Amino acid sequence: VQLQACGGGLVQAGDSLRLSCAASGPTLRAYTLAWFRQATGKDRELVGGIRSTNSNAFYADSVKGRFTISRDNAKSTLDLQMSSLQPEDTAVYYCAASRTIISSTLGRPSAYHYWGQGTQVTVSS
Repeated sequence: VQLQACGGGLVQAGDSLRLSCAASGPTLRAYTLAWFRQATGKDRELVGGIRSTNSNAFYADSVKGRFTISRDNAKSTLDLQMSSLQPEDTAVYYCAASRTIISSTLGRPSAYHYWGQGTQVTVSS
């Protein structure tokens, strides 16, 4: 599976932005998909994702109610709709995929085997 994220940019606080992740290779239907982000000097952290088993979305507490993740298995895409962006959302955003993952590891970068190259999101105050 090859992943490619796009859609990052420079926005102002309160703005919205949509990131997309396109996949090539095997169908994504069997994969749990997720977005992570990494701010300068910080560890990579989970933003949220969607399970392959039931398509339920899960989110980090910091983005609940502001970010929405969706997937289109037919198009092999994963989207991240971000609203009410804040300067603390500034980071490089990565999409990731895992074929075999258990609930207790959904937030661990090490549980995901495939990664996109990252796209920069900068939110100015």
